[in-house]
Amino acid sequence: MTPGDFRGRSPAPRALALVLAGVLSLLSACGGSPGAGAELDGAWVLERGSHAGRQIPIVTGSRITMIIEGAGVSGTSACNGYGGTIERDGTSIRISALTTTEMACDEPIMASEAAYVAALAAVTAAARDGDRLTLNGPEVELAFSLLPPVPAAELIGTPWTLDSLIAGDAVSSVTGEEATLQLADDGTLSGSTGCRFFRGTYEVIGDEVRVTELAADTRTCPDGLAAQDDHVLAVIGDGFTAKVDGSRLTLSDGASGLGYLTALSGR
Repeated sequence: MTPGDFRGRSPAPRALALVLAGVLSLLSACGGSPGAGAELDGAWVLERGSHAGRQIPIVTGSRITMIIEGAGVSGTSACNGYGGTIERDGTSIRISALTTTEMACDEPIMASEAAYVAALAAVTAAARDGDRLTLNGPEVELAFSLLPPVPAAELIGTPWTLDSLIAGDAVSSVTGEEATLQLADDGTLSGSTGCRFFRGTYEVIGDEVRVTELAADTRTCPDGLAAQDDHVLAVIGDGFTAKVDGSRLTLSDGASGLGYLTALSGR
């Protein structure tokens, strides 16, 4: 397998949501006061919430996150990415100028998203206790926990070799030539699917790796490798959570995933 011409691939829908949310956060931060909400800064995931007497449903595999950076707020609201501004006055806060992407997901996920966005707009106060963040308002309570950071020292700079494809509870083996992945400390990534080479850029937020660009070479994969090629590029292009356990790396975009071993440990 030799490198060919590369064609830019737009990130998959979820990645587009994450990219837009990050851009909105940066734009929002430019218009806010430098230290606004500094003690709230971090990447958070919703554990539970309620609004107007109803619980906010949380769908497995479609988590709700909030990233606070200065005067900007962004995240994933189960389905779509969102962004806006956060203003602080003592313990009082106001989240406004909310903008979201417009993906469509299954109805349980959309219901989760709608309930969360409605609650977010009604928040008037915030309190942080260590790794816990609680947002409150009239008939609103949102309880978050701090996302643990990706173990960058283990994930980044290590050459990984793909050994399994994950779809729900099913795990299948890899075919074709050696499929690899490596994330460099300069924010670039590269690898192969067993059929084609790819490269791109990424950023790490909490335990999530956001892929901001992804390009694969333009060769056509044979029928026996096309599905694997699609699976690898979809998981990586969507943005993913990363878990390192010894010599094993598992990437997940919620419904699908990839299993890697360190290149030195073999397949």
